[in-house]
Amino acid sequence: MLPLKERDYNVNPFIVIWEVTRACALKCLHCRAEAQYKADPRQLTFTEGKKLIDDIAQLDHPLFVFTGGDPLMRPDLFDLARYAIDERKLSVSMTPSATPKVTATAVRKAKDVGLSRWAFSLDGSCAEIHDHFRGTKGSYDLTMRGIEYLKELQIPVQVNTTVSNYNLHDLQAIAEKVKDMGAVLWSLFFLVPTGRGMEKDIITPEQHEEVMKWLCQVQQSMPYGVKATEAPHYRRVFLQEKQRIGVDQTDDNGVVKRSDFLGRAQKGVNDGDGFVFISHTGDVYPSGFLPVVCGNVREQSLVDIYRNSPIMQQLRDKSLLKGKCGVCEFKQLCGGSRARAYAVTGDYLESDPYCSYIPKGWKK
Repeated sequence: MLPLKERDYNVNPFIVIWEVTRACALKCLHCRAEAQYKADPRQLTFTEGKKLIDDIAQLDHPLFVFTGGDPLMRPDLFDLARYAIDERKLSVSMTPSATPKVTATAVRKAKDVGLSRWAFSLDGSCAEIHDHFRGTKGSYDLTMRGIEYLKELQIPVQVNTTVSNYNLHDLQAIAEKVKDMGAVLWSLFFLVPTGRGMEKDIITPEQHEEVMKWLCQVQQSMPYGVKATEAPHYRRVFLQEKQRIGVDQTDDNGVVKRSDFLGRAQKGVNDGDGFVFISHTGDVYPSGFLPVVCGNVREQSLVDIYRNSPIMQQLRDKSLLKGKCGVCEFKQLCGGSRARAYAVTGDYLESDPYCSYIPKGWKK
């Protein structure tokens, strides 16, 4: 695995996520992909997947994640992983769904091909909350069993949690559960109303702020790292909280100085700015939560799309931001969730409507 280094996001992303299939056995309430039970016949073939992996390697070896749907629904998944790891020297992670496909055999295959990390979703500290959110009874128990397989084989575990009105009251208990699991990273996704995600399920702007302040404390007190997705204002909150909570083990981006840095950017990542997403049919998006097509890898190289798409270039130019985000003194550090701005207003350059902060320039 090549070392991750400071990179110019105008040229190379920090992380690339490929939705290898939309097939999934679950019916999650918030599903970005609106996953289906069977694979789409139009999904990228094995040969097209290898060509995509070649392109990803040309982007200076970013972090690479297989997602879905459920990646384990794709029969050639481990062959693709082996090609990415052995032939193209990429650091590969995977986010499978907790279904009966998560077997000891599947986990052993992941270990054998050299998977860097396995991420499971946990949206409740108990079966009642988690299974309701995932739309499938038994999902919680399958998640716990899968994590035991990973621990036995010493594969690093990342836990993903989507923050919503369904589990806001349960976050402290989930944080403790993540500690008990021995996870290396807790990644919290702040809901974007796209796919099956509904605006009524999003916590308020003020609750966003309170959760992020609380996360600053979690980041200092827990043995695992903490990361926020579609919540770039966590970086602003962290800076504001830094003196108050006496942080002494982090840098100004809120990155904890730990030995495990996989998945931790040295500077802020945002939609299309250090981040790129490829759908099961090859469409390229700034992220999985910002459904604006920038090109297709069947017609154009991913390298060209990421670097030269007018949409990607706009998203990386913070001077184009509108409203509060446009005048905010933290816009270079934060920039607001472009996906949430688009989902709520229809304009990906508008202000993030779920940020409660009032910039100094806005007050004037």
